Amino acid sequence: MILEKIKDRVIFPSASILEAMKQMDRIKMKILFVYDSNQKFLAILTLGDIQRAIIRGMNLTDNVEVIIDYNKIYATCNESDASIRQKMRSIRAELMPIIDDHHNLVDVLFWEDVFGADKVPERDFIDLPVVIMAGGKGTRLKPLTNVIPKPLVPVGDKTILEVIMDQFESIGCHKFYMSVNYKSDLMRFYLDQLPHHYDIEFFEEDKPLGTIGSVSLLKGKITTPFFVSNCDSINDQDYRDVYDYHISNGNDMTIVTMVKSFKIPYGVIETGKDGLMTALREKPEQTYQVNTGVYILNSSLIEEIPEGHFFHITQLMEKIQARGGRVGCFPVSESSWKDMGEWSEYLKMIKVL
Repeated sequence: MILEKIKDRVIFPSASILEAMKQMDRIKMKILFVYDSNQKFLAILTLGDIQRAIIRGMNLTDNVEVIIDYNKIYATCNESDASIRQKMRSIRAELMPIIDDHHNLVDVLFWEDVFGADKVPERDFIDLPVVIMAGGKGTRLKPLTNVIPKPLVPVGDKTILEVIMDQFESIGCHKFYMSVNYKSDLMRFYLDQLPHHYDIEFFEEDKPLGTIGSVSLLKGKITTPFFVSNCDSINDQDYRDVYDYHISNGNDMTIVTMVKSFKIPYGVIETGKDGLMTALREKPEQTYQVNTGVYILNSSLIEEIPEGHFFHITQLMEKIQARGGRVGCFPVSESSWKDMGEWSEYLKMIKVL
């Protein structure tokens, strides 16, 4: 029975957008099947649908039914195998629902069912410069960082620096500019010994310049939009989606954010005049978008970074907004972001990876 095949992926229209994100995180899948209370198939819901809803400013407590896209491409029972294969390839579908004339879901074909071990067809590459901020001391990971710089901290059989650069290379980005300071000689030596050669141009601040200040040293070298990435986290996100959003939205800067929920384990009471209770909420949940440390910047922003001065990227955000510029946010789910800034988070990361 089809419901047995997709039982972990079923969601109801009354579920909240946040509940859908959490379900995707829990089953490590990015597509859910929306059914009504009568077990009637309505549509599929993708992580992309949720991300676009958040970008539009929708509330995460809104019901899934308000963001359902009923115009998605499905296959029908009458289609040939060749037609279905072509349809899946053309839209790079990791799965294809098959419906009958009454829009009942009769089967689901997964990519591996149809194409075996063949990879999903690649999207067009983007060849944008990538600035890696690799000069920090990693003080929260001491004593490990007393010996090696944070970018060389191992994650599986690679360093986190290699994992980050490999992710960018996988979408076509090959030119790296690396801001270094702490133990930079060790970093250069390690990268020189790797069998894979990365195209890296190092630039070094002679004093701490904050989270973006050293990028002022790149004036005249970058003429296109470019990525900036910290060296302490990994995002399970195709950054081409972020770039598409950045360009289509006309942003000066785009921040990759993570949707983080905090549940207060108590009943929360609100009071008013004379200390009288005005509201009671049982174990409320608050949701925020957290900065993941990955950005896209237009090249013109380099000119707005003061030379030789300590300057944080938050100051650049404020500067852009003060002149009426656009700072956009592209959300990823909580499980898509793996952080190693602190020991507790690093231990979680290496356990996951």
